[in-house]
Amino acid sequence: MKLTILGCYSATPRALNNTTSQVLEINNHMFLIDCGEGTQVQLRKHRIKFNRIKHIFISHLHGDHFFGLVGLISTFRLLTRETDLHIYGPKGIKEVITLQMKLADSWTNYKLIFHELTSNKSELIFEDDKVEVHTIPLNHRVYTNGFLFKEKEGERKLDIVAVEDANIDTAYFRKLKQGFDVINRDGVLIDNKKVTKPAKKPKSYAFCSDTMFKEDIVPIIENVDVLYHESTFLEKHANLALKTKHATAKEAAKIAKLANVDTLVLGHYSTRYDGLNAFKEEAQTIFDKVELSEDGKVFNF
Repeated sequence: MKLTILGCYSATPRALNNTTSQVLEINNHMFLIDCGEGTQVQLRKHRIKFNRIKHIFISHLHGDHFFGLVGLISTFRLLTRETDLHIYGPKGIKEVITLQMKLADSWTNYKLIFHELTSNKSELIFEDDKVEVHTIPLNHRVYTNGFLFKEKEGERKLDIVAVEDANIDTAYFRKLKQGFDVINRDGVLIDNKKVTKPAKKPKSYAFCSDTMFKEDIVPIIENVDVLYHESTFLEKHANLALKTKHATAKEAAKIAKLANVDTLVLGHYSTRYDGLNAFKEEAQTIFDKVELSEDGKVFNF
């Protein structure tokens, strides 16, 4: 599982800082999460292939999370994209994007499929045989969702030596990988667990930005490998977090601890601060395993 931070600051882009956007690579999928201004420039800078992006997830309709979307869609058109593009986001996202394209007489030459979200409860919005994606209802000034990405459990691994010793025909290897007991060449039923090994533990990633402290998301994200949680403010500006419905680094850490996540990644920093170390220091008073997102930073989990 690979996470590339394209932008992780709040409100407005600056010369050296970009607004929220990131790419998650998980089980052969490449998902774009949020699309602030400058996203396509960052994609090029980090040599991420545009044609691998087939699903885009937009948390909410504040500009620092989606103002780069129509530009990216237009660039896909200019590059003669043919692959379908799925966009998941709040109700209204189809209207705002298609209006821009209509007025510019710039319709796509590929299929643009919108999945508009309205539920205030967690729901499954994408699923195939490898990965599933659920919404994480958040509490911000407008309708907002985070997203939970989960690998499905893979096939079991064959213990070739044990399989050969058990005299199992190759025709049954597929069944073994799927977890079934099988009959060997001598007509004996072989216990699957004696000739296979467990699949690699599925990975999971939760993206939570923007939101104020919201404890009821804990059951949704419990035990995830990685939690990205917004930390717009430090505790000295907790009053601003409450007023604007954002979170502090300490509050992000509290969610991580309650949910028993493995790693917390902080982001969506206010540009009022000179550096980022204070965010990590504050979070680590609550939760030990804290990482700082930074524009261009790549995490391999």
